[in-house]
Amino acid sequence: MRTTLDIENDVLSAAKEMAKREGETTGRVISRLVRKAICGGGEKPLKIEYRNGVPVISTGDEIITMEHIRSIMDDEGI
Repeated sequence: MRTTLDIENDVLSAAKEMAKREGETTGRVISRLVRKAICGGGEKPLKIEYRNGVPVISTGDEIITMEHIRSIMDDEGI
């Protein structure tokens, strides 16, 4: 899908560098990173519930902490 997003310069630069290293497009790299962040790093499907009309994304029983985020960033070289 084609869309327009406002991505901060440092994030876009990092994604472009990752794409270059991996031989992928920047769009695919960004999609993979966002999907991984939304799903809590797992492979299970994303579950979205609505509470008071607001989408709430469930990652299951696991609580996402800054330690999880730092680990993913380290894995991705960010």
